[in-house]
This record gives sequence, C-alpha cells and structure tokens, in this order.
Amino acid sequence: MHKIFPILKWFPQVKNTWKADFIAGITVTIIAIPQAVAFALIAGLPPVYGLYSAIIIPFITAILGTSNQLISGPTTSVSILVFATISQSLDLDINSISYQETFIALALILTFMAGFIQFLMGVFRLASIVNFVSHSVIVGFAAGAGILIAVKQLHFVFGLAIPKGSSFIAVLQYISNHFAAINWNVFAVAILTLISAILFKKIKLTSKIYMLLALVLGTFLAYLLGMNEVGITTVGKIPAGLPGFQLPNFSFETIKLLASGAVVLALLGTVEAVAIAKSISLKTHQKINPNQEFIAQGIANMTASMFSAYAGSGSFTRSAVNYQAGAKTPFASLLNALFLVLILLFGTKFTEYLPQATMGGIILLIGYNLIDFPHIKRIFKSSHKEAIVFLATFISTLALSLELALLIGVVVSLLFYLHKTSNVNIKNIAMTSQKKFVNTERDVDYNICPQLNIIRIDGSIYFGTIEKLSIFFIKLFKQENKNVLIVAQGINFIDLAGAEWLCYEMEKFEKAGGKIVVVGAKLRSQEILKNGGFLDEVGADNFFDKKSDALNYMYSFLDKRICKGCKVLAFEECTSFAD
Repeated sequence: MHKIFPILKWFPQVKNTWKADFIAGITVTIIAIPQAVAFALIAGLPPVYGLYSAIIIPFITAILGTSNQLISGPTTSVSILVFATISQSLDLDINSISYQETFIALALILTFMAGFIQFLMGVFRLASIVNFVSHSVIVGFAAGAGILIAVKQLHFVFGLAIPKGSSFIAVLQYISNHFAAINWNVFAVAILTLISAILFKKIKLTSKIYMLLALVLGTFLAYLLGMNEVGITTVGKIPAGLPGFQLPNFSFETIKLLASGAVVLALLGTVEAVAIAKSISLKTHQKINPNQEFIAQGIANMTASMFSAYAGSGSFTRSAVNYQAGAKTPFASLLNALFLVLILLFGTKFTEYLPQATMGGIILLIGYNLIDFPHIKRIFKSSHKEAIVFLATFISTLALSLELALLIGVVVSLLFYLHKTSNVNIKNIAMTSQKKFVNTERDVDYNICPQLNIIRIDGSIYFGTIEKLSIFFIKLFKQENKNVLIVAQGINFIDLAGAEWLCYEMEKFEKAGGKIVVVGAKLRSQEILKNGGFLDEVGADNFFDKKSDALNYMYSFLDKRICKGCKVLAFEECTSFAD
C-alpha cells in the first residue's frame, strides 16, 4: 500500500514538519496565482482553467507521487503544446462562439488521453523511455517554445488584434504591417511589468514574489493612464466556486484527431516531471520512483479533465521555490492546493482589475526564461552532434508543429546514438611476459602465438555492428591460422542477429579446422545465447569465464609440430618444447 499510496509513508511525519510545509505552501501559492492565469492564456483557455489545474493536479500528485518537493500543475511547455495541438486541429472560425466551446472540450479530452497514456506507461514500467529524449532535445524544444510563447502573446504587449492561431512568421508580419496601430499605452504597461519583474527577481527580498509585485505595479500604471479609456483591457472576472464533475465528451473522431498530440504531451509531461524530481533529489538524497511518478501524473491529468482542468506536469519554478522555502513533505503541495481553493472561492474579483498588458509582460518573461543560454552555450562547445540535435529541434519547433519537432529531435539524437554504437572497436591482443593480455598497438614486450589470434571486442554485437565485425572476420578466415580467442569483457550486449552471426562464424571456422572461443562474456551478453539455444548449437564448452581456462583449452588444439620450432613461448606449456 505504501508503494501505491506514498502518502501513507510521509503523512505521519507531518506532525514534525507542518510548520515548514505551511510556509512553503503559502510561498508557492503566491507564485502559482499569476502563473496559473498566464499559462491558461498561453494554452488558449480562460484564466480559471489554469487555477483549476493548479488545484487538482498538485493535490493528486502529492498523494500518489514519490517526490517530497515536486509541485505539479500548469506549465509553460505543456500549455503551449495544448494550444498548438488543438488550434491546428480545429477547422472553425476563430472568432465564433463555438470555437471557444469546442477548444475547451478538446483540451479536456486531450488532457485525459495524455493522462491515460502516462498511467499505462507507469503501470507497464516504461519510465526508462524518458532516457531516449536527450537533454539537447529538451533544451532545443524549450528554447523554441519560449520564443513561440513570447511571439504569440505579443497582442497583449502591443494591443493589436493579431488573429489567433497565427504562425510565428505571420505574427511578425502582422506587427510589421500594423505598426502604426500599436497602442503605446498598452505597450508601456507591458514593458513596465516586464522590467519590474526582472528587477524584483534580482532583489533577494522580492525574488519569490516578483511576478505578483510586477503585476501590482503594472496595474497601478494602467489606472494612472486611464485603463479602458485608453484601450487597456482587463483579464475579466474569474467565476468564483469550484468546478463540477463532468466526463469529457469522447468520440472516435476526436481521439483520432488528438492521438499524436496526446502521445507527445504525455511524453513531454512525464519527462518534465521526472527530470525536475530527480534534479531536486540530487540535493535532498531522496529516492525517486519514476514509474510511480508516471502513474501519479497520469491519474492527476485524468482526474483534472473531469473537473474542467487542463493538462499539467512538474513545474520547475514552483518546485524550486517549494524546496528553497523549506518544504519537507508533499503536505506543502496539498496546502498549496487548499490555499488556491480559498482564493478561487473568495478572491477571484482581483482579475477584474488585472490588465491584459501586465499578463503580456509576464508571459514575455516566462518565454525568455525557457531559453537556457548556459546549457545552449555548453552544447555548442562540447559536441557538434549535440549542437545539430539542438538546432534540429529548435528550428522544427519554430517552423513545424510541436509534436513533430519533438519527434524530429528524438530521431536525430537516436541516429547519432546508433551511429556511435555501430562503431564497434576491435583490437588484436597479445600476451606479455607476465601472461597478461595487452593491445598490440602498445609499445610493450609481448608475445604473439603464430597459431592463435587473440582479439578484443569493445561495444555490442547487434545488427548495427555485424557488417564491421564480418569484414574483420573475413580477413581472419583468409589467414592460415584459424584459431581465434575473443576477449569479451568489453561486449555490452548481444542481440538475436548478433548471436546468429557469432554462431555462424564459430561453425564456419570449426569446419575449416579452426576454433573460436569466447572468454569473459558478461551475463547480460550471454543471456540471449542461452535462451535462444545458441549455446547448445555451438557448445557451451567454447565459452569461458577465466582467461587461464580458455588458454589451456585452446592450447589443446594447437599443432604441436609447429610448437617444437616456435621461439615465442606464449603459453606456459610451451616451455616443455623449448627444453
């Protein structure tokens, strides 16, 4: 039960940690309010949906998750992916009433689908799949998403009626063509909010509530300028009260329409959450269960869709603040959700006076913060291949759909990985006077037996390396000496194709009067040989754990007539011929 419901493990500790968790919960709530509103706007949804998401998702993940400090809820990357997936799927007039209703309905369906995929991935213990999404892919995706967020929210900054769903280039063209129509009062409010947020963030005393203070300052300027009289519109009133329970309206057509987006959303959401949980656990030394985190995120998103909340994931900002504020258990996340409930019940009137221009300034900063300049610089300095992966993902994010951009990044990184692993290293080995295996390229005193080829294979024997291995063994087969000892400590794994190739070579050499023997193979590489029946085909006695046993075995196959005139004396038994 503790594995299924981690709350049973940490809740007894609350009597000792509740003060620290209480302070952390309040601190995170102050940050969560403007973020929830901003993220909902990024997702193309009314602000209240962001608050619903910020309540339900952290509440569920606190009960089912394994991280003490992770705070889940609406995030930047998830929000823009929700918007991109649905906006390109809708074939309706953007300005129509039915567009907003349909958009919300699809957002809830998408949230449930992504959550269900995450849940299945956790149940079937597929958390290791996140390892296939390289860090360069995430950095490139986040940087592209950050620019998209900033550009696509510029209508809040300039006060222009930029058509919803416009592409990256279309937005820039619209602003260029309508430059004379910019509302400079709106622009002043947005820029003041942006600059003040940056300054407040740098001041230690205000760094945790910089967004809230910037919103207050921007709102004050808007009222000094005349607010609605000069075209500065507000976010509008958020309906008070909690959402009711209602299942999303599923249909085969909508599931088919949103399937690809749901897969990418599920993958991105879990990668984001697990990565944040692991980064914090490096400091707290807490053990994280990635599969349980998948389950927690999945159930949270499925539940959220039933209470008018859209998809969420782990929030780096809120989780970092939660940790820095001293949170000891997920009770801080529960308190954060509870405080937001109270605000939703009694404090929603403030949004009636919140200018959209201030949200524009905040969203510009949010987009900018997604661009991780230090990591981008490190990527370009450390590896050309990682730089290509980053650029492929980054450019695709700006030019194509987000789900396709993530897929392109993963495929490019996997291609480089396969190319690297296919370059198996094969070295000729000899023995020193101390009977140790050494690389023949080294300048040491070694002996080479004229009747035995000793080679070392570093890498993996799988379909990607067979061609290179085959070429090397063809050269060996052409030699008069057809006895081969494979030093296999460096072989990581052998797949089915590799096992078939190895058995083929062993049989071919034996038919020609030679012998191939393997020493030091790891248990992992032996697994498929044993389970596939290959050991029975070629004989288990051709595989050894110890070097001495393998050498003694190979010595029995040597031509003793050749040994009599040999001066190498590679084996201990050779001394009898020397005498």
